Amino acid sequence: MINLDKIYKRPAFIITMSFVMVILIGTIILSLPISASNNKSIGFINALFTATSATCVTGLIVVNTALSWSIFGKIIILILIQIGGLGTMALFSAMFFFLGKKIGLKHRILIKESLNLNSYTGIVKFLKNVIKFSLLCEFIGAILLSLRLIPLYGMLKGIWFSIFHSVSAYCNAGFDLFGNSIVDFHSDILINLTICSLIIIGGLGFFVFADIFKCKNYKNLSLHTKLALFITSLLLILGTLLFIILERDNVDTIKNFNLKDTILAGFFQSTVARTAGFNSIDLSQIHDSTAFMLMVLMFIGASPASTGGGIKTTTFGVLIISTFCILKGKTRFESFKRSIKTDIIYKSIAILMLALIIITLSSFLVATIEHERFTFINVLFEVFSAFATVGTSRGITSGLSNMSHLILIVVMIFGRVGTFTVAYAITGDDERKYKYANGEVIVG
Repeated sequence: MINLDKIYKRPAFIITMSFVMVILIGTIILSLPISASNNKSIGFINALFTATSATCVTGLIVVNTALSWSIFGKIIILILIQIGGLGTMALFSAMFFFLGKKIGLKHRILIKESLNLNSYTGIVKFLKNVIKFSLLCEFIGAILLSLRLIPLYGMLKGIWFSIFHSVSAYCNAGFDLFGNSIVDFHSDILINLTICSLIIIGGLGFFVFADIFKCKNYKNLSLHTKLALFITSLLLILGTLLFIILERDNVDTIKNFNLKDTILAGFFQSTVARTAGFNSIDLSQIHDSTAFMLMVLMFIGASPASTGGGIKTTTFGVLIISTFCILKGKTRFESFKRSIKTDIIYKSIAILMLALIIITLSSFLVATIEHERFTFINVLFEVFSAFATVGTSRGITSGLSNMSHLILIVVMIFGRVGTFTVAYAITGDDERKYKYANGEVIVG
């Protein structure tokens, strides 16, 4: 008999399984003929991959979203994106609000873990604000996009396209209904900046905006918020400059663009590389050096408690800070006139190592399977994109074998739920009552 109390003591396991359950339900629905545009089942593996990509807000696709899915199928994909973006526990708990029921301690534990919060204080109010803020951002984004899309596609289709792409952008999913992402709109400032703004807001994390609204003064912001804002800004600027520099002579990408379009393309790709799979140019034509640079941005990803993936900006920041502090001989790790606790350093190192293990192993397996068809750089790009829940591809996703698709499905789940969370869900708690004697190890 299942011991529910014992399961509730492992919130990481419940959070992981909640994503798996949503994916499986989505797979069953998307496998139905009604979900496909030609009224024929898309196939279990294709449905599973799409449901995983949508729920994990990745954006990798094995079939063209615009052409292969019916309106019903696209609505299901949109629902999966919304659930995955805000988190399964957050949306499941929201159902209690609408039903007028109170959220008990067990559910509060799950909400705390799913949103990476440090305290139970005001957790219900915070969750309500997260949902309200997200819906407001998506609504404003849809309004802005509709200014362009309604004149192009008509009232009903224009509104539908605006809502879909606003939710997809805010949730850092990258699914599109245009058929070729926003390549046809690469010079449209309104569409580019609206999508970029939604991605950045969704990727900064709910805690950051809650802190900003609460403090209203930069000096009073928490270390987490300052670090997330600093790393995000730095990566956006560096990513934009490097993309332009590396691709400036590429006739297949931005060489023939004017200055405005060049800057816009650089900023857009720097933004989406963090965790959203849109693209305004053909990524299959970019230089390998550019692809590697984008992989680094993917790996770092968005911020904690956000709709994005990656090891997270604050994890990257903590690792860089601790490295410099060690090189300087400091015994305390400090940033922005605040000390960083050692357990955060340990967790950051664990997240980095788990991420590297997953990416290395997955890349090796997929490269071994696909070695006769695709280059290693393209396979590596695909795995980085899956892990960081980015969704950008160099055009090889649909050509991969079923076994490679299954590997990427596992990678996407690790990337969205969190490597630390999934690993902890699998291994469980192993805290001993005793400790061994110290031993010496030479490193470096």
